[in-house]
Amino acid sequence: MTQDERRRFLLEFLLRERGETMALPADEAAQRRLLRALCNVREPIPAPADFLAVQDAYLQEETRRKGVADAARIPEAEPGIRLWRGDITTLRCDAIVNAANSALLGCFVPCHGCIDNAIHTYAGVQLRLACAKLMAAQGHPEPTGRAKITPAFNLPSRYVLHTVGPIVQDQPTARDEALLAACYRSCLAIAAAHGARSVAFCCISTGEFHFPSARAAQIAVQTVCEARKTLQHEMDVIFNVYQERDLRIYEGLLAGR
Repeated sequence: MTQDERRRFLLEFLLRERGETMALPADEAAQRRLLRALCNVREPIPAPADFLAVQDAYLQEETRRKGVADAARIPEAEPGIRLWRGDITTLRCDAIVNAANSALLGCFVPCHGCIDNAIHTYAGVQLRLACAKLMAAQGHPEPTGRAKITPAFNLPSRYVLHTVGPIVQDQPTARDEALLAACYRSCLAIAAAHGARSVAFCCISTGEFHFPSARAAQIAVQTVCEARKTLQHEMDVIFNVYQERDLRIYEGLLAGR
């Protein structure tokens, strides 16, 4: 199947699954938006093997076309610490960190710009189902500062670490800062327990959760650098940023160490 044929197959399946009929958009960009939206709102239910086979081939080809970045090739800012600006869903490393909400089921808002939405979109529908199974077994929302691990499915990484950062109403309190630090420690601990040798952190809590970027970066760098000393084996950490201002903040912090 071509990529266009795969996309149409997936769209037709998802619409049929919802009991909806509509003419598919002729425009490729509109088809892409519709496919992402349908996957974003899909409940965490199993999908048949034929759907998964086509979806997996489609997503892996989409990632290949975007270009995969190898974490090992990113220059070190200091031994074991790297800084990279780019799309975390294209990063090849052992584990990437997802800034999740307490439901841990991914973002259900169609085509939303948050990292949770992007990671679930490009990992595939298997990720939401895996998260739902974890949460059903747990029986309660994920506490702030904790972390869970799942396979990364169609992402270039091996694992996704899901952590819930603090939501800041005005200025972060001492408790907010402690909980943010706990997110980084929890992710490193669970990654180490699963044998991960490289972990890429997004800027936890700085987007939809409104933690000030500069202070969040200070906590991230300080916590990670201290926690790495206590790990049982060496682990490379990649601070992943998406915006230019965050890149400058991290560059300043790492240069000043």
